[in-house]
Amino acid sequence: MDSPHGAAVKAEDFGLKGPRGWVFRGVRLDAEPGSLIAVEGPSGSGRTCLLLALTGRMKATEGHAEIAGHRLPRHMSAVRRIAALGPVAAVNELDQSLTVAEQLREGALLQRRYEGPVRALLRPRGERRTAARARIDDALAAAGLDLATLPKGPRTSVRDLERLEAVRLSVAIALLGAPRLLALDDLDLKLSDAERAEAWTLLRSIAARGTTVLAVCSEAPEDATVLRTGAAEAEPAAEAKPEAKPEAKPEAKPEVKAEAEPAPGKKTGPAEHAETTEDTEDTEDTKGADDALAEARRA
Repeated sequence: MDSPHGAAVKAEDFGLKGPRGWVFRGVRLDAEPGSLIAVEGPSGSGRTCLLLALTGRMKATEGHAEIAGHRLPRHMSAVRRIAALGPVAAVNELDQSLTVAEQLREGALLQRRYEGPVRALLRPRGERRTAARARIDDALAAAGLDLATLPKGPRTSVRDLERLEAVRLSVAIALLGAPRLLALDDLDLKLSDAERAEAWTLLRSIAARGTTVLAVCSEAPEDATVLRTGAAEAEPAAEAKPEAKPEAKPEAKPEVKAEAEPAPGKKTGPAEHAETTEDTEDTEDTKGADDALAEARRA
């Protein structure tokens, strides 16, 4: 059963084909509410597009997925209401011209205007401000961001934040709407080993509170449910499952599989199994992913 806080995430042969080929294909996933899911792979392997598709921001073209029981790609708007994006380059970036306090206030206003209940707009102004302040304080605490430690406190410019501080701020803004699924792109980008460990500790704490977390990374921690994208070692010829290709392209390579590894100590089975199959040739040519991501940004 689905948790009242976290969202179960399931996918069956989930795929997206762009103008120049498959971006990702054959994704299989069955994760319980409150899971920590890591999408691991090299840049250009379709991992960001997969994250956007699972959060209802990009329409898949093959198979289906279910987020808290909402079936994709049919119910994308319902999924968007319960899934929040952390930092995603060129899609959900922080405004470098604002201060941290301004960015938080803007996030609270947008959440109240577009995601909160209509009756909240009818409350007295003082009551609305008090409620917004409480939401911001709770979100900052959950994201582990203490404004007093910043160089200029709340008046610190977003452009002056360290990379990990910016991640925490993005997470805090995403948590303002109490999402059931939190998704982050490039979690470990430009982070030291110590900072990377801090970032994963943060996501574990959020998952422990019941929110399902989906994070794109280049190297996943051992305790996460791992969904890998990109080319893997080829299987023996007897087990390979090549995709049918036109005879004009005899050089086409067979598909390869990348299977998710359940976290040590966790029970294995459908609830902890994730698998993705991608075409090696399509992975080497990342233009399909670039085109699909460009379409999502324009939307």
